Amino acid sequence: MGVSKFHGIASPAYCVYRFGNSARPWFFHHLLRSPAYKARIKAVSTGVVESRLRLYTDDLYRLEALVPPLPEQDAIVRFLNYYDRKIRRYIRAKQKLIKLLEEQNQVIIHHTVTRGLDPNVRLKPSGVEWLGDVPEHWEVRRVKQSTQILRGKFTHRPRNDPSLYDGPYPFIQTGEVARAKKSILGYRQTLNERGLAVSKMFPAGTLVMTIAANIGDVAVLDFKACFPDSVVGFIPRSGVERDYLYYAFRAMKPELLCEAPVNTQGNLNVDRIGSRGVALPPAPEQQLIVSQIEKITLGLNAAIDQTQREIVLLREYRTRLIANVVTGKLDVRKAAARLPEEAEEPELPDEADVQSDARDGAVDDLDPAYEEPGA
Repeated sequence: MGVSKFHGIASPAYCVYRFGNSARPWFFHHLLRSPAYKARIKAVSTGVVESRLRLYTDDLYRLEALVPPLPEQDAIVRFLNYYDRKIRRYIRAKQKLIKLLEEQNQVIIHHTVTRGLDPNVRLKPSGVEWLGDVPEHWEVRRVKQSTQILRGKFTHRPRNDPSLYDGPYPFIQTGEVARAKKSILGYRQTLNERGLAVSKMFPAGTLVMTIAANIGDVAVLDFKACFPDSVVGFIPRSGVERDYLYYAFRAMKPELLCEAPVNTQGNLNVDRIGSRGVALPPAPEQQLIVSQIEKITLGLNAAIDQTQREIVLLREYRTRLIANVVTGKLDVRKAAARLPEEAEEPELPDEADVQSDARDGAVDDLDPAYEEPGA
């Protein structure tokens, strides 16, 4: 919940509340989004599956809230708006740094899986636009010729039926593929026998790719797990190294994004993935390329991880600061009076911040049902 800065309409999933003269909306924006109040609101919500809870107005109205005098509410809002803007600017600067580091990573990976390690090697046309010229001794094959393709599956509707979950079988979705550094090491949801019957189990070591939601993300599965139809698995054939294919798919992602039709929510057709070309050096050279990529990008990945940790700490600091101020643990009246004049309302958060806030302490939402685009 939060204060809207716009005039507009809302779907039936939302309730619209207006405050009386004793309350400032932006004070309650901060108060009700603090961890203590979010937990209390969650406790009075109803539902079976945690990600599908519903809050009814009567239950919300029964909650009690701290209501400082209006001048103190104004001081709190002024103080929090000022420092919230500063923290968000720090976060945006770090997010830009991460984007630059990831772009540099992508350049290194693309160059290495399309040109190899020898700068003087003779080249030949690959016949594949995204590959360009490749080393003369490399082979160019289609993905379906290089791997066995496993289709994910989840045929039951509705997908959030609680009778399918909380069993012994790990259930991985697109968000966990996207968050994986390289390997998927853990899971948040499980299926029972009934859920397993409508899904698909992939073996440990499978290379997986998302074909809906966050398209083209790849990871290596570290354990046996079930996947929905928004994920595809690849088992490399003889002469193809799985980790080399992982980096080749990472280099291919911009091409896959261009292939995703906009009229089907960006979903990818599996046949289109299978028809894409990849450049394959001899297996020993594939192993050397993987080793060199991981050596070169080690420092970049460490810098990305460090910057991401700093963003997490900044967000945690912002959350603690807001909670301490809105609950009266920190008196900011004098500090607010000394702040320079700035815009009265806080900046709208970046999309990355919105997604992070939604993930904090929450179980992943189920992936949307996969819609197969035309071939």
